[in-house]
Amino acid sequence: MRSKAVCSGCHQVAPGYDRLAERRFEFIPFWGFLVFLLYSMRRVECPRCQAVVVEEVPWGDGKRTLTRAYMLFLARWARRLSWKETAEAFRTSWEKVFDAVEHVVTYGLEHRKLGQIDAIGVDEIQYAKGHKYLTLVYQIDLGVIRLLWVGRERTIESFQGFFHVIGDEVASKIVFVCSDMWEPYLKVIRQKCSEALHILDRFHIVAKMNKALDEVRAGESRRMAREGYAPVLKKSRWLLLKREENLKNEQRFRLRDLLRYNLKTVRAYLLKEAFQQLWDYNSPVWAGKFLDQWCRQVMRSRIEPMKKIARSMREHRELILNYFRAQKLFSSGVVEGLNNKAKVTMRRSYGFRTFRVLELALYHSLGKLPEPESTHEFF
Repeated sequence: MRSKAVCSGCHQVAPGYDRLAERRFEFIPFWGFLVFLLYSMRRVECPRCQAVVVEEVPWGDGKRTLTRAYMLFLARWARRLSWKETAEAFRTSWEKVFDAVEHVVTYGLEHRKLGQIDAIGVDEIQYAKGHKYLTLVYQIDLGVIRLLWVGRERTIESFQGFFHVIGDEVASKIVFVCSDMWEPYLKVIRQKCSEALHILDRFHIVAKMNKALDEVRAGESRRMAREGYAPVLKKSRWLLLKREENLKNEQRFRLRDLLRYNLKTVRAYLLKEAFQQLWDYNSPVWAGKFLDQWCRQVMRSRIEPMKKIARSMREHRELILNYFRAQKLFSSGVVEGLNNKAKVTMRRSYGFRTFRVLELALYHSLGKLPEPESTHEFF
C-alpha cells in the first residue's frame, strides 16, 4: 500500500501532482560495498502552501544526495578523523563530508538548549595569515563546558553577535566572565554583563609579562654585542621564560650562572618570578596589597617594558583581583585548553581556511550539540 505524499513546506499530507525522474540517495556502505536508494520523487499540489512542491521523504533532506543516516554516520566519523580521511575511508568526496557536517551542526544549533549560563570565557584565535582572527565564546560552568559562539574577527560587532543570539534575559543572568585585556571585549562586557564579575585571564597576564622580559633580553643582548661584551645572554631565551621547576638540570646550572650578572634582563626575570607569588593568595585584600607593592617596585626599576606591564596592572587592578573574589574557581585555563582543541581541529583541516568551514568544524568538535534522531546505530 502506497503512503500518501507529504508537503515539504508545511509537513502535511497533500494530494499528488506528478512524479520526477528517478533520484539516487547514498546510504551507509556495507562490507565495503556502496549502497544506494533509488526513488522517483513525487510533487504535490499543496492547498495550504498554494504551490506545487516536491514531497518530503523521511530518509532525505531537501536536494542532498546523502540519506540522513549516512550524513549522521559521516559526521560522527568526521569528529574522530580529518574530513579528508573520512572521505577516503568511505569512498566519498570531501564536499559530501562537508554537507554531512553542515546538516548535523545546523540541526544541533536549531535544537540546542542554552538554559542557565553562569560563566563564560571569551578569547580570540588566529586562523589564517594576515591577522585573521575568530572570536570564540565558551560556557565554562563547573558542570558544563562547551563552545557557544564563533564570530568572525575580534571586533565589538563580532562579540555583540553572541549576545544577540543568547538574548538579554540569558545575558543578564551571567555571573562570571573571563577574558583577556583586549579592549573591544572589555567594552562589550561592560555594556552587556555589567552585573557579572569580570575576571581577567591570568594566563594572558603571564604571557604579556614573558613578552616584556623577552623584549628586555633581546634589546640588552644587541647592546652587549655592539659594545663588545661577552655574549652571556646568547641562547638564554627559554632559560628565562620557563618556570624554574620546568628546567632541566643543565639549564638550572646555566641559569644560576646567569643570575650572577648585574643585568637589566636578570632584574626583569626576578621581577617576573616574584609576581608569580600573587596566585598563591586566597584573599583579594592581601592579593591587592601584594600587587600594589610589586607595581611600586617595578616602577622604580627603570626597565621600560616591565614598567609598561605595571601600568597595565594598575589600570586593570580590580579585574585582576576578581579572580580571588571568585574564590579562584574560574579562570581562562579552561578556555586555553579549549583553544588548543580548536587549533588541533584547524590543523586537521588539511588546508581549508574559509570562515564557514572552520565555524562548522569548531561547533562540531566543541559545541556538544544534539544530533538528529536515527533509527539505527552503526558504531
